[in-house]
Amino acid sequence: MLEKIKDLIAEVEKISVDTKEKAEELRLKYLSKKGVLNEIFAEFKKVKPEEKKEYGQKINSLKTLVESKIAAAQEALEEQLSKPNDLDITLPGPNYNLGSHHPITMVKNEIIEIFSRLGFTVAEGQEIEDDYHNFTALNFPPEHPARDMQDTFFIETNPDILLRTHTSGGQVRVMEKQKPPIRVLVPGRVFRNEAVSARSHCIFHQIEGLYIDKNVSFADLKQTLMYFAKEFYGEKTEIRLRPSYFPFTEPSAEMDVSCSICGGKGCGICKNSGWLEVLGCGMVHPNVLKNCGIDPNEYSGFAFGMGIERTAMLRYGVTDIRMFFENDMKFLSRFKY
Repeated sequence: MLEKIKDLIAEVEKISVDTKEKAEELRLKYLSKKGVLNEIFAEFKKVKPEEKKEYGQKINSLKTLVESKIAAAQEALEEQLSKPNDLDITLPGPNYNLGSHHPITMVKNEIIEIFSRLGFTVAEGQEIEDDYHNFTALNFPPEHPARDMQDTFFIETNPDILLRTHTSGGQVRVMEKQKPPIRVLVPGRVFRNEAVSARSHCIFHQIEGLYIDKNVSFADLKQTLMYFAKEFYGEKTEIRLRPSYFPFTEPSAEMDVSCSICGGKGCGICKNSGWLEVLGCGMVHPNVLKNCGIDPNEYSGFAFGMGIERTAMLRYGVTDIRMFFENDMKFLSRFKY
């Protein structure tokens, strides 16, 4: 037992106690109720009376050594904490940039909020679509030249599966599942095999609207779009509808709004015309209603669609669509939600 105590003294002398954690470990190992010293004191009772003095001196030496190690460590730590700190806590802290919504998200949310006042709800489509919902159900016959208007990314192993070229497929799925009246918006990301430039991108975002009910007319469409234009672009905004062509609407139109930059006088943004093209629209083609199981003799409706990037470019005066996809913090910090 005497040799054991000597070995413990030698062990403690080698221990370096330079942190609060190590001091606590040393205390628990030697001075706690289940520690080494308590075990030794329990064995000390069995020592012969004539040997107790020597054993007692060695045990006290061990206890004193442990306590002095712990005390020295605590004193050193307290001295370190009492030293003056170079940090001036009265100085203001560093500035951190707060995150914000992406400008595309902000514009999308604002468009949804405006149309929600008219009773439109939001439906989510799917980015990987089949040929039927992306083309055929929307009055695109297999060899129709209008299919060439959509530069499509087809899945090579299955040419019937593709990345959607517009969110209209989501409208088809809504019409298949829901009976009129239908008043819905379908926002989302779409894909077209186009060259990336300042004016176009192979990935962009659309938001399309659909209203199906009895006795829906072109006048309803015009009034709905006029309400949107004045709410989004300003009370003084004027609109004009130009005849156009889309396979899924008849009649079809392109909608322009008066340029908010020059007030309709003509500038570089509107190419000196005083007007900016913002969306396509029209009355839902009877064939589309039939394909979706809706009787065109009983119901009619209108649809419209706009590119969110183009709308955001007009709103914020952005001249290069690629800037929305580059995650440049210097550019994104211009927009506050």
